[in-house]
Parts: sequence; structure tokens; C-alpha cells
Amino acid sequence: MSFSLVPEMRILTMPSLAYNFSHVSEENESYFIYYYYNSSIITKYFMDSSGQMKQMSWLENIEQWTVFYFQPKRQCGVYAFCGAFASCNENFLPFCNCLNGFQPTSLQNWNQEVYSGGCARTTKLQCDNASGTGKGDRFLESRYTNFPSHPQNTMSVSSMECKSTCIQNCSCTAYAFENNQCSIWIGALLNLQQLGQDDTTWKLLYIKLAVSDIDSESSPGDKRVIFVPIAVSIGLLLLGLMMFIIMKWRRIVIGPKPAKGSLVAFEYRDLEKATKNFSEKLGKGGFGSVYKGTLPDGSIIAVKKLESINQGEKQFRAEVGTIGWINHVNLVRLCGFCSKGSSKLLVYDFVTKGSLDRHLFHGIDSEPLDWKTRYQIALGVARGLAYLHENCVDSIIHCDIKPENVLLDVDKCPKLSDFGLAKLLGREFSRVLTTMRGTVGYLAPEWVSGVAITPRADVYSFGMMLLELVSGMRNFDPTNDREGTFFPVWAARQVSEGVNVLNLLDDRLNGNADLEEVCRICKVACWCIQDNEKQRPSMGHVVQILEGFFNVSLPPMPRFLQGISDEGSTYFSSPT
Repeated sequence: MSFSLVPEMRILTMPSLAYNFSHVSEENESYFIYYYYNSSIITKYFMDSSGQMKQMSWLENIEQWTVFYFQPKRQCGVYAFCGAFASCNENFLPFCNCLNGFQPTSLQNWNQEVYSGGCARTTKLQCDNASGTGKGDRFLESRYTNFPSHPQNTMSVSSMECKSTCIQNCSCTAYAFENNQCSIWIGALLNLQQLGQDDTTWKLLYIKLAVSDIDSESSPGDKRVIFVPIAVSIGLLLLGLMMFIIMKWRRIVIGPKPAKGSLVAFEYRDLEKATKNFSEKLGKGGFGSVYKGTLPDGSIIAVKKLESINQGEKQFRAEVGTIGWINHVNLVRLCGFCSKGSSKLLVYDFVTKGSLDRHLFHGIDSEPLDWKTRYQIALGVARGLAYLHENCVDSIIHCDIKPENVLLDVDKCPKLSDFGLAKLLGREFSRVLTTMRGTVGYLAPEWVSGVAITPRADVYSFGMMLLELVSGMRNFDPTNDREGTFFPVWAARQVSEGVNVLNLLDDRLNGNADLEEVCRICKVACWCIQDNEKQRPSMGHVVQILEGFFNVSLPPMPRFLQGISDEGSTYFSSPT
């Protein structure tokens, strides 16, 4: 039995799944049941205040409940999480924001991060007044969103007819006309999600509002024609004056070429030209897509188009300015930015050899990365992370450490990318990060448990990446099982028992590696992936160990992995 749209319920080939499903189809209902291969495991399902369903299993040997599974994976995937007339955006805190023309029904609840009450209109519609004609109401265009739940399809031959259908129905709150299909929504708009500009699935929605709630610029068809010539003349005069001031300021402050180390405020059209209208995509990550470009002076750049970034101009420039001060040989240099309306772009130095995963897993070179190069990559990434954690004015937690975010230059010197795009935290670390960025296989346990995120979460991710540097394979690759066991479990057991660590080494290296370095890096990796963040070393300490200034003792088996191991290898073996 296979469930194509639910990854956890597909045919079980992933070693991390310990249960199977069966499907029951009867005349009045269809349902599925699941069961564990190991009948001694105690498990429970529950829903917490986030609206997510979570599964926890009891690990007898450590007497602790541990979260193994939760759905939906995305907070915005929880149905109507933000309530009525609100939009959910996982790339911006808070997640929920009222639509234009609406305000929270309970500001107190929203301040307490309880959004289910949704939003209410700032101004009643004409339909809700005594006249009840609805002719005074207008529509506000909403882009880069999905369609709300429960649309009603109607017979309309044009967008204007579709609009008229909604106007004439006082209960209609929004309409859309797509592919010659008219859809209207009656009552509350639920389950709206803000999408990125590069997301090709976004929809164009028209939301009904009172005239007073629609800015004149948002309703060009309804502008008054009185005094238009005068208004246009004044507007053009002011616009010309503003452009003159801006251009003069740019020549004085920025100049034609930036000083070394300073940030350039690029024009959007200049980046369009440099990237040939964003035609050469280098990759796509959690924060947006990256494109290759060439400046007029021949400099090659990488332009990242950020998705769903809703900060105001002042806040965006402040955050970019903070990142711009960061300079380290193992961090990709930010050389400029662009902010034009909702479009936010970051301009980086181009790093020639691409991301580490392409070299480590996909074999783009004729020869695999040799051991000396791998060790220097590990040391370089550690130095870059230590700088972010310990040497910046505000400690920066990366939140997304994985091979895809490690770039290699022409000399294969590693440079960490995407730093600073996660939230900047103060040294007291009192604020809790509620967004789950990164790949699940690299996330520390505290991401699931909901405790405060500290730099030690990056340490855990770094440890998981170290294991992949050693083995040359994904930790969660089923073909990377050793003795039918999930690789990190097997590796941690080998290291904690003092077994020959060359067994962990990439087979393509044929044993050509420094045994002392392999032993050192494996011990560091297993210390980094301890469950208790207090047991993990700081990145500064990791650097000193990898540089050989300190010896490192045998790490204990991580409690979480130890519990899984004691419960039986079926937790991480493919069913037969």
C-alpha cells in the first residue's frame, strides 16, 4: 500500500521509519491503521497548542518520551492556523498577519501568539449598511498567495462578469478568475498562505473591501478625475525633484564604484541586466533562488532573490547592514543588496566550485575529495561558525548547516553561505526561534522539543555534517546503512566503543587517510551530536581540537541514539 501525497506513508524504504500501514476500505468509510514492527514500543499521539499532531515514543532505558514524528511539518500547514481574513507566512515573524483592511479580533490574543480568532474588517461593507446595495464596495488585488479554502465555482465568461457576481452577493468576500473559471468565496476567508515571488503556484485574488479601506493607488479604475491635470503635474514635478536628489546622493555617497568592503545599493534593473533577466539559476534554497551574474567591470556575482521577505525598507537595510560588516575567509562575502518594493535581493561574491554536496555526494569531479581536503573543509567551516557565534557583536545562529550551504572556491577553501538570514539573537538568547529552517536530518533535538535555540543547535548540525564528510554519503541514505543500522547510530557506537574508525571512512578513499585525523574528527562529530546541548562543545573549542591543540576523549553514545539502539535495530532498518 502506498500513499503518494504523504511521504511518511509511502512504501517504507527509509531506514528511519519503524512502523507499517494497512488500509481498510469499507462501504461507509476508508481508513488506515499503523503498527510498529517492535511491539514492545510504547507510543502516543496528541495535538498541542500549535495545532500540530505529534507522536512520541517512550524510551525505557532513559525513561523519557521522545518526539519522533509531527505533522504538518510546516506551521502554516495547520488548517486555518491564523483564523479568518489572515495570511500565514513562515518566513516572517509573527507567522500571521491580517489582510489589508482587517485587524485582529483580539489584540491581546495576538500578542500572546494565539491567532485562531483571526481578523475582522476595519470598516463595514456597504452591503452591511442599511442601503445594502454593495455598489460602494471595491476589490483589492492580492498577489503571491494561494486560494482560500472552500471556493464556489460559478458560471462567468469574463473577469468583469465574475467581479459583478461577487458584488451582487453581499455574502461574497472575494473572487478570482483563472483559466476561464470564476471562483467566489462566501463568508470568512480561511487558510490563506503567503507565497514567494518565485513560487509559480501563486494566485491572484480580489478581496472585497469598503472604499475607505482601499488606497487610491490600489484602485485605479475608481480614481476621481477632478483636478487630475493639476495633480499629475504636481506629481511629475515632485518625482523629478526626488529623482534628482536621489541620483545626486548616490553619486556623492555611493559613487560609481564602491570602496572595498562597503555595500552597494544596486538598482533592480542593473541586477536584471547583470543576470540576463535572472536566466542562469545556480540553485534554490529555503530563503530563495540564486542566479549568476556579471557586472560591467567583469566581476562575477551571485544574486539571491529572497522570498516572502516582508520587512520594511528601514528594517531590511538595518539587517543587511549588520550582515555586511561580517568578514571572514570562511564566510561568503556580501557585496551589495537591492530593495525595490516587495523585491529584496542580496548580492554575493561568486564562489567558483559550487556547493560541497555536489563534490561529496554527486561526484562532479573525476576523483572524490581526498582526505586532506575534507579535513581542511571541516576545519574551515568550524572556523567560520566560531566567528559567527563568538566574534560578532550579536551572536549569529546559522540554523541551516548542511553541505548545500558550504561553498568551495577555486582552491576548495570552504565558505559558509546563508549566514545572517536566520534571526539575529542577543547573547542572552532569550528569544526562541519558532521557524524550522534547514533539513530535518541535520536539526538538533531542541528544534522538535520547542526549547530555546542556541548556537549549540548549529554544533549538532555541524556534527551530522562531519559524519557525511567522513563517509562520503548522506546520513539518511538507505544505502548508507551499516549492518542494517542507521549510519549515525552505527558510527556513534563504533566511536564510543573505540573500534577502528577507518570502518567509517568513504570506501572511495581506499583507506588513504590520516588515522589520527579520522579518529579526531569522528570523536568531535559524536560529541557534537549529544542530545544535551550542554554536553556539546562550542565551535571555538571544536576549532582548537581540530587544530590539534587539545586531545578529545571518547564520547558517550548519545542518549537518544542509545535509546533507539537498545530498542532494536528495526527502528532504523528497512522492513523486509
